[in-house]
Parts: sequence; C-alpha cells; structure tokens
Amino acid sequence: MADYLVIVESPAKAKTIERYLGKKYKVKASLGHVRDLPKSQMGVDVEAEDFSPKYITIRGKGPVLKELKTAAKKAKKVYLAADPDREGEAIAWHLAHALNIDGGSECRVVFNEITKDAVKESFKNPRTINEDLVKAQQARRILDRLVGYNISPILWKKVKKGLSAGRVQSVAVKLIIDREKEINNFTPEEYWSIEGNFKKGKESFEGSFYGLDGKKQNLNSEEDVTAITKRLQGDKFEVQKVNKRERRKNPASPFTTSSLQQEAARKLNFRAKKTMMLAQQLYEGVDLGGKQGTAGLITYMRTDSTRISETAKSEALDYIVEEFGEEFSASEKKKEKKKEGAQDAHEAIRPTSTLKEPSSLKKILSRDQYRLYKLIWERFVASQMAPAVMDTMTVHLYNEGVEFRATGSDIKFKGFMKVYVEGEDDSSKDKNKQLPHLEEGMTVEAETVEPSQHFTQPPPRYTEARLVRTLEELGIGRPSTFAPTLDTIQRRGYVSLDNKRFIPTELGEIVLEQLLAYFPEILDVEFTKKMEDDLDSIEDGEEDWIRVLREFYKGFEPRLTTAEKEMEEIEIKDEPAGSACEKCGHEMVYKMGRYGQFLACSNFPDCRNTKPILKKIDVTCPKCEKGEIVERKSKKNRKFYGCERYPDCDFISWDKPISRPCPKCESLLVEKRLKKGNQIQCTECDYKEELQEK
Repeated sequence: MADYLVIVESPAKAKTIERYLGKKYKVKASLGHVRDLPKSQMGVDVEAEDFSPKYITIRGKGPVLKELKTAAKKAKKVYLAADPDREGEAIAWHLAHALNIDGGSECRVVFNEITKDAVKESFKNPRTINEDLVKAQQARRILDRLVGYNISPILWKKVKKGLSAGRVQSVAVKLIIDREKEINNFTPEEYWSIEGNFKKGKESFEGSFYGLDGKKQNLNSEEDVTAITKRLQGDKFEVQKVNKRERRKNPASPFTTSSLQQEAARKLNFRAKKTMMLAQQLYEGVDLGGKQGTAGLITYMRTDSTRISETAKSEALDYIVEEFGEEFSASEKKKEKKKEGAQDAHEAIRPTSTLKEPSSLKKILSRDQYRLYKLIWERFVASQMAPAVMDTMTVHLYNEGVEFRATGSDIKFKGFMKVYVEGEDDSSKDKNKQLPHLEEGMTVEAETVEPSQHFTQPPPRYTEARLVRTLEELGIGRPSTFAPTLDTIQRRGYVSLDNKRFIPTELGEIVLEQLLAYFPEILDVEFTKKMEDDLDSIEDGEEDWIRVLREFYKGFEPRLTTAEKEMEEIEIKDEPAGSACEKCGHEMVYKMGRYGQFLACSNFPDCRNTKPILKKIDVTCPKCEKGEIVERKSKKNRKFYGCERYPDCDFISWDKPISRPCPKCESLLVEKRLKKGNQIQCTECDYKEELQEK
C-alpha cells in the first residue's frame, strides 16, 4: 500500500501526477467539490450572527467520499492538491473536514503547472490551508446564494417559473439591454468623404481629403463636397510635405483568462465555455505517448496576471535566439504592470515548455486542442520577442489649397510579428499600404476623385469577446466567472445569439425591469465592483467576511420584503401563431425556450406537440425542387439551412443559399462568411464574387 495519499479534483490530473511522484504516492480524484450548500433550500442561517452555512455531501459523491476516507485511514499522510485558487482552496478545506485532516498541518500543496519539476518541488514545500482564501470563497458562495435563492422564487411567483437572478449575470444582461437601447435610440448623422486614386509613374496609391489651406475640414453635406470639387483645378497635385518616422510596435502580453477567451473568439471562433474546457484539458495533461507519457502542456488557466517566471523567460529567450537570431529576442526586460483589481496569484497562461512546439504535437492533440495550444504558445513566445519596427510615411498633396493625405507603412523589422499578430474585434480595411517613393516638390496625377456619402453607425452589439472585455474593465466578476455567466444568461432565455452577437429577449427585458425597480443595487456596476473588491480584501486578510455579508444583507433584506408585497404579477401571454395543431386541432402558440421561440400546442399538457419556427429565405430547394429552404438551428444552437420538406428531403447547408444560380455552371450559390471579407461562392465550380453587404 502507498505511504502517501494525494487528492486532486480530476482523474486526468490524478493520472499525470501519480506518474511523476512514484510508487510511494497514491493519487485519487475527488471529482470537484464533495460538500456544498443544499440545492433544495437556502442552506444559510440568516438569523445567525455568522451566517452559518449548512454544508452537506453532494448527491452522488457518497461513494467517492467513502473511497477517499478508506484510503486516508491507510496512508501515513494525506496531501490536498486541488487547483491553486479560491475554489481549489475551498475544495481542500471541505476535504480536510470530511476526512478529519488538521487544516493547520502542512497538508496543502499547490502548483501552477503540471510538470514533473513543478509537482516535485511543490511537495518539498507543503503549507497549511489558507483560511483567508477559504473565507473569500465562502463569502462569494453565500452572497450568491442570498441573492439567487431569495430573488429567484419571487421571479417564479410574479413572472415565470424557472427564472434566476445573480449578481454578475444580472449586470451582464443589463449591459446587453442597455446597448440594445442605444442602438434603437441612435440617430444617424450624415457625413461625406472624398477618396482619391493617385498615380506616380506606374505606381498607384490612395489618399483621402483632409482639409483646406492647411486646416482640417469635416464634410457634413453634399454642398460641402461640391464646394471642394469645384475648387480643384485639373488633376495635378503637388507633394508639399512628406513626413517619415520610425515606429516601434510592442508585442502583446501573455494571456490572462479574459484575453485568452477574447482572442480565441476572434481568431478561432471559440465560445468562452469551449475555450475554458480545452484549456482545462491542456492544463491537466495529455498523453504524449512513448517515454513522455502524460504531461500538462500549459500553466493554470484561471488567472488575471501577465507575470512570467524567470525560468520560463530564460527558456523562451534561448529558443528565440536559436530559432530566429539574437536580434529577435527582447533586449530590454519588460516590467509587467499589475492591472488594477488583479489578484496576481498565478503566472500568465503559457506553455509549460517553449520547446514543446505546436507542430510536434499536431498529430497527438485533437484539432481544437492543437489550435488553442498553438495560440497560447505563439502569444507567449511573441511576448518575449523584440518589438516590430515600422517605417511610416504621411504625404501631403495639394491642389489649389485643397489638401489630400496619403498614409502608408512598411515593416522594416518584423520582430515579434514573425510569430504572432494580435487579432481585432472587427475587420477593417487596411489603408496603411506601402507608398511609392515620393519627395517634396514632386507632382502626382489624380486618376479619380470620388465623393462618398456615409452615415454614422450605432455602437455594435456585444460579442462574447467584447462582453468579457467590458465585464473585466468594469471589475465585474473574476476569471473563473466569465464563461459560466455567459452560458447562464443564454440558458435562462434572457438573451440570444444572432450572428455571434447578443440580443436581449422579451423575457430578459421583463426580468431586468423588475430587478431595477426593486433591487437596483444588484444591477449597479459600482456596487457590484465594490463587492468584488471586498471579496479580494477578504482573501488578503484585510476584511472580515462576516462583516461584508452582514453589511450587504442589512440593505438587501428590506428590499426582499417590499418586492414580495409590491411586485405585480406579470402574465407572459402566449402569442397565437395563426395555425392549428396537426395532432389535436387546437391553436398553436409561440413559446419561449432555451434557444429562443418555438411553436407549441395551446392544449399543453394534454397535447405536447412542438415545432421549430421555420424562417424561409425565398430560395427553392436545389435537391427536390419542391420545398423552400428554411433557416434552422442545431442542438448546439448553430444556424444551418435545410429543406422545409425534411425528412422527405434531406438537403442541408451550413452556408446560406441564395436564389440565383451560378452564372458559370448554374449550380447553387451560397454566402461564405470569411475573416477577410464575405463572398458568394459556387458549391460546384470555382466561381466567386464579393458579397455586397446591405
């Protein structure tokens, strides 16, 4: 029998660590928490001075706990090696209580990466359970329970069963609804631009109108444009000034949880939940085969720090010098800036070894694991490389006092851009193209001068990446909360995703209206941010967790009483669909479900007939030529297109078909959504054309 028992959360992690520690150690998994507040009741004594929580063994964890108790009795010593964060510390604390382990003994081991050296080093330096971390987790858990288990029943009674309210999720919904109001109330303003296409010898370049007689001028109307074009004399423009300068562009810092979720959404089209699931797999360990066995490939993935260990930096710099040359390594030591409100408990997310190149793991990892690992590896390596050096040039072109400006840039030294370039939220036309050789006094010819009318655009709806960034900037939630928050607000039906952007539902707006009326502090950004700061202060041992809970509940309890008495019952009536149920003849109605609206029989529960709402796109099915193509959604809520006659006709397409045939072969044309601009493509031949967006 092994001398020492080590308890971690997951079997994958257990397998990896046991191989590193050797025969004297037995590693078992608790499968997450073994104790928690009961689901069927509040589980918190609000009358007690200390808000006593009532912890019970989680349903289904009895056999796991029994196995751990048996193994603990036979072991000389038990080590608790849950994840190195508040939640992991709480898991260790609950295990200590369940297994009668003294939390004041050196029973806790933590490591930021699951590698042989890191794991062995952590067992040389065990510590006691950090009570402040446990208190911070306990305070958050009780706080969320007080909000959720008190407000949710009121919403069930007054609005609809199955609803919930939470501190972070409610603020996220409010942000989405506020943005929708901004869009609806937005008044477009007209403005104009004048674009010129210039020629110097055989080379062409673009320039834009800037102003008159050296002063910038805005073009607000067609009259303004006419006045400018009338002033132009001929097509010759004089180069009156050429500004050249060298610009250095620094690499982005290694990933935090938030920046990883944002970049994975932009570059890989991953949802936040998927990103965290894959990152967990890469952290816990992947079987590399042969002598390497199972190994963790990245450091702990729940962090708000950009800090990097000196060992990791040194290995990365050696790799960069050997692979790319001395000039590509960062010559100056960068000072990592600690972001305001960051806990800075762990390193940034990085590969456990720079030498594990993505290309060497491509055949071992799944496609999505590989893509995420490659992103993390490239971002980290680039962060330790030299800045890119750009030569930028601005050319001032004049014709009768009318000034056009042309800007361009040329990469003089790629630096970190040889490995990685940060993604952008929205694709934009790159106007910084290389310009021909131009000097002051030269004359260039304007081939075309084209005015264009524009209208200001409303702020964009939130994507997952943009919402995560906004929550982080506002100090709402922490790295571990972003993905589950986004998942919850969609599951509850408060928001839906359309073209990867959040749109509030009617249900979301109704719930928000009630919360604003009776629980305004729950939706107040500053209040929610202060609560997060208080939780951080508890973790640092600077704040008493009981006082924080007491202070919150003192203002919260009267609002509950008022809401229970005064909140009016809202009946969300089912909207008639104008068609009869084919099973029983009763009227079909629109219902709100997890993935938005659907059709259901009004005779429920006697008749349980349901149907998806089919949105026709005015395209005849190319396969059966009888039905129409309709928009559908998969079980994972992904949009696709199929024939309305399914299952009689099984035509499906992930890309949206269009009504006209291919001019080259008369086959089906579809809309392709690409990163570099959307296109219309033929499904059979090589015909392509740019998609004209409405």
